[in-house]
Amino acid sequence: MIGHIAPKTGIEPFTQLVEQVMTREPYASAKRVFWVVDNGSSHNGQASVDRMQNTWPTAELVHLPIHASWLNQVEIYFSVLQRKAIATGDFAHLDQLADRILGFQDRYNTTATPFDWTYTRDHLNRLLARLNPDGSFRQAA
Repeated sequence: MIGHIAPKTGIEPFTQLVEQVMTREPYASAKRVFWVVDNGSSHNGQASVDRMQNTWPTAELVHLPIHASWLNQVEIYFSVLQRKAIATGDFAHLDQLADRILGFQDRYNTTATPFDWTYTRDHLNRLLARLNPDGSFRQAA
C-alpha cells in the first residue's frame, strides 16, 4: 500500500499520489501500469484519461462501473483501515489522524497477504441470470 495524506480531495492530491507511485520501482520502469479508479471527481471522464496519458504514458486509467466500489481493491483496504484503525480513535488533531493512518499503512504492508479473488466470470454470469431471468443483462465477456 502506498498512501498519501492530503487536506482535501481533488485533482492536485490525486496527481501527487500518481507521481509518488509512478516514480518508484517497479512502476517507474513498468511497460504498463493500470490504475483502477472509481468515478470520483479527481479522476473521472476523458479529461482524466488524457491527463494521465500525457503525464505518464505507461499509466492507464481503468474506471469501474458506477456503484461497483466492491471491485476496487483500495476500497477494501479503506474498509479495513476504517474498522481497525480509525473507528476506535478519538483524535484531537488531524495530525494525529494522519499519524494513525500512516502507521496502520506501515503495519499493513508488513503483515498483509494478497487478496485471493475467487469470484469468476461464471459466478457473475450465474448471478446476472438469477437477477434477471429474461436475459436482458449481457453476459460478462
